[in-house]
Amino acid sequence: LCLTCVCSSSCCRAKEIKTKLGTLLQKPDSTIDFIIPYPEKPEKPPKAQRPSPEEALQWRDSLEKLLQNPYGLAIFRSFLRSEFSEENAEFWVACEDYKKTKSPVKMAEKAQKIYEEFIQTEAPKEVNIDHFTKAVTMKNLVEPSPTSFDMAQKRIFALMEKDSLPRFVRSEFYHELIK
Repeated sequence: LCLTCVCSSSCCRAKEIKTKLGTLLQKPDSTIDFIIPYPEKPEKPPKAQRPSPEEALQWRDSLEKLLQNPYGLAIFRSFLRSEFSEENAEFWVACEDYKKTKSPVKMAEKAQKIYEEFIQTEAPKEVNIDHFTKAVTMKNLVEPSPTSFDMAQKRIFALMEKDSLPRFVRSEFYHELIK
């Protein structure tokens, strides 16, 4: 039974499997290493200047600083990909891009795309938000505005800050940066 959507649908079972796989990949001594290879070193983000170790150390306490740095965002996304949760960062980036949109027509097009890709039930990159947040977001999309996705974006930011950032800081991805 899913506590988010109060169902027993296959989408929730798929998310459970995804979570378990992410956990297994974080255990270097598990047998999964022999089945599913994952990068030993983080991928180098293209065209982004590597931060100084001092700058990277600041990311431990500030997801906002991490996400605002192009190199930090790229390396964090690589880490999230290894945990099968890259959709969270992708959603956050899409929302940031959406907020910068000036044209009402473009805004409506982007809102529809974000909804279909991240919000709607069984979306290809569905983010894990509660029903209330989903309902508010859907209501906001009747007349798209720069704040239409704010509540959902804040929920996903909080999720990354509480869950993903602490694991990232303990990961090899991060330790390579602070050497």
